[in-house]
Amino acid sequence: MRRIFAAMTGPGGDPSQARAAMVARQLRDRGITDERVLAAMGAVPREAFVPDAIKRDAYADEALPIGAGQTISQPYMVAKMTEDLAVRPGDRVLEIGTGSGYQAAILAWLGAEVTSLERQASLIPEARANLAAVGLEAGVTIREADGSLGDAAGAPWDGIIVTAAAPAVPQALRDQLRDGRRLVIPVGSRERQLLMVVTRHGDEWRDEPDSACIFVPLIGAAGFDGE
Repeated sequence: MRRIFAAMTGPGGDPSQARAAMVARQLRDRGITDERVLAAMGAVPREAFVPDAIKRDAYADEALPIGAGQTISQPYMVAKMTEDLAVRPGDRVLEIGTGSGYQAAILAWLGAEVTSLERQASLIPEARANLAAVGLEAGVTIREADGSLGDAAGAPWDGIIVTAAAPAVPQALRDQLRDGRRLVIPVGSRERQLLMVVTRHGDEWRDEPDSACIFVPLIGAAGFDGE
């Protein structure tokens, strides 16, 4: 698969063909139905969010390393989590785990106002530069923080999306979610998780499993211990 996409883009080639193929084969054919999400995935250049050495792999059907032991998620998982979040224009969304900025870019393209928390300080300048390169920096604020604790000062959030796996849904994130809105988070062991969609109803939360997944661990006070 990686060789196929490399051949489609080629050195200096137009990656729009690979992006369109990704939307059609990896997303639409696998059941992503939200047309706004599909449009966002087709509009935001994923190659702008991967390291130079692997740009030709940008539309491969897999997560890719971005440094500091972190990854940019598989395109399907980005689309699935975005669809599950059910974001609306003007929503204030809290993202836990900025990475290279790709998930935040998709949310910003959809009209969300994104606050993104990143534990790895070394990733933040590159993420900001990536967002600026695609003209979406105005919709995203990035801060260094322990994302497992969320951002109580900005709560309630219209949506919370966590791009790393937690052993359980942090109570702080439940408490910071606006009534009637969603929290999307991978939950399980370090090796394997279920993507959970948590919806708040007053002081109760409905936890619904979506699909199996594998993410890097969420490190922090309400996540996994660091190495």
